Amino acid sequence: MGKIIAIANQKGGVGKTTTSINLAAALGVMEKKVLLIDADPQANATSGLGIDVDSVERGIYELLEHTEKVESVIISTSSPNLDLIPSHVNLVAAELELVDNEEREFMLKKAIKKIKDKYDYILIDCAPSLGLITLNALTAANSVLIPIQCEYFALEGLGKLLNTIKGVQRTLNKKLDIEGLLLTMFDPRLRLSNQVIEEVNAHFPEMVFKTVIQRNVRLSEAPSFGESIIKYDATSRGAENYLNLAHELLENNKVKA
Repeated sequence: MGKIIAIANQKGGVGKTTTSINLAAALGVMEKKVLLIDADPQANATSGLGIDVDSVERGIYELLEHTEKVESVIISTSSPNLDLIPSHVNLVAAELELVDNEEREFMLKKAIKKIKDKYDYILIDCAPSLGLITLNALTAANSVLIPIQCEYFALEGLGKLLNTIKGVQRTLNKKLDIEGLLLTMFDPRLRLSNQVIEEVNAHFPEMVFKTVIQRNVRLSEAPSFGESIIKYDATSRGAENYLNLAHELLENNKVKA
């Protein structure tokens, strides 16, 4: 049975989409069958995997609206073992259109129920908000992975996100687990980066991934070529970091199993 992991943080610019694309690609090269769901109206995970967003006719919006079945919105990517449910700017409208639906928080869970056993991992790239689409992702997920940038105000908003997760656990998804906190954008030359790592480990010692994602020029360049870092430059520090993260995730889930 596939594990569904939401990658969420209501703060923007923390590395959610970078992590979604590259963790998915890393799991794929480790011969895991992976589905990435782009649940962000900005559609950066879609374009970051080389898909022309303007050409997307069916995706997450149609899936949530139940005008398309899940099988018809899945597209293959050039990354090994990695499929995608793309996004489009029209997803913005879904928040408003779903609000009067009685089961509005369960639309994604119901929509992907039929295909979740076809994948080892389903990753959901969430928007930088705690709106209805993100709630759908948290309701559908088994766990949530939270990227945190190694910069000032890193922990700002984390309490709010953890409270939202507790609320979801209480009312919508009792089995929702925290997969872990992932420290991103680490620059070993900066004292602040090292202080953030110490602070996060002090506050949440059991929840932090050992793998830290370092700042890396190649990692920043890869999306503009529509490629994961694994495909763009497999020898880069960024590729090494995300392969290590995938390995750690697989090890952690082996232990839990």
